[in-house]
Amino acid sequence: MEKSLIILGSTGSIGTQSLTVARQNGWRVTGLAAGSNVDLIEQQVREFKPLKVALFSEEAARDLKARIADTDTAVLSGISGVCEVAESEGDLVLNAIVGIAGLRPTVAALKAGKQFALANKETLVTGGSLVMGLAREKGIKILPVDSEHSAIFQSLQGAPENSLKKILLTASGGPFYSKTREELGSVTVEQALKHPNWSMGAKITIDSATLMNKGLEVIEAVHLFGVKADDIEVLVHRQSILHSAVELVDGAVIGQLGTPDMKVPIQYALTYPERANVAYERLSLADIGTLTFAKPDTETFKCLRVCIDAINRGGLVPAAANGANEEAVRLFLDRKISFLQIGDLVEAAAANQKAAHNYTIEDVFEADRAAREFVISHFGG
Repeated sequence: MEKSLIILGSTGSIGTQSLTVARQNGWRVTGLAAGSNVDLIEQQVREFKPLKVALFSEEAARDLKARIADTDTAVLSGISGVCEVAESEGDLVLNAIVGIAGLRPTVAALKAGKQFALANKETLVTGGSLVMGLAREKGIKILPVDSEHSAIFQSLQGAPENSLKKILLTASGGPFYSKTREELGSVTVEQALKHPNWSMGAKITIDSATLMNKGLEVIEAVHLFGVKADDIEVLVHRQSILHSAVELVDGAVIGQLGTPDMKVPIQYALTYPERANVAYERLSLADIGTLTFAKPDTETFKCLRVCIDAINRGGLVPAAANGANEEAVRLFLDRKISFLQIGDLVEAAAANQKAAHNYTIEDVFEADRAAREFVISHFGG
């Protein structure tokens, strides 16, 4: 299977695993984009020899340009450079940029008519109506990379149209499952970064600990699969073996199981509708033995509840919740607020945002900016 790829967010967890999949399948990589990790992206450029590479940081881009002057790779910078890479030569764009920074490159890739795989959930959380409308206009199927949405997507293959009754969205529960608010009052950054099952970047790991990540996934699923939030049931599944499932109208439940390895959903998105004959760790149900499921505690972990309320209100409220969370997580990682303040600030910022259902991409960024300012002005009390 010959394929050429553009990887946005290539130095992050999903990006590096995507390049592993590309390497093992022998695919060409024509474009790379990242933030400011010059050492790692230099290694990637020298191995994959892309036509273009972009860094959000202009200073880092200047450094990279000097380092790879002996290659034929063009170096671009800033959001305009990342968008240019997204539009450039290549069969499929995989967007693994972290945060709302991934929205404009998504729009650029879709406008260019690219096959598209999405690991940047904030794209749909903040601008879902705009992005899905553009994808429909261009006739592009957005292929989900998140393990949960990939599982839903895989479970629906072969299901007749209009046969979906309910989505069963699984959550690991993070490192603080079953803890009370009192017990969470003094947790540290180090404790929050110790995810029990998955190896991920710092921001998404904190989001898993607060259940914000699951809330964002509910919003994403609403857009990807054309359902309402009430049609999604979140289940805490500590083993992370059933990655999600669907209930069909006749009561049948179909799910996708596997080891907690992101390379599997990444590879499926990149090979869809085919499956590559490259396997990673095999699943042994006998070794696992028991799979458990429970309802989430949306009072202690209020971010999940806030996100469900945000998508029910619609419009720009999800963008505000996401922007507030990005800022609150930054403050927590900088040890300026407590773990519990993340949820409190996200809840307050979302409540402060008017829905505004008819919006533009600039409105999305304004809602994001206002929510971040709200967090900064209120985190001290």
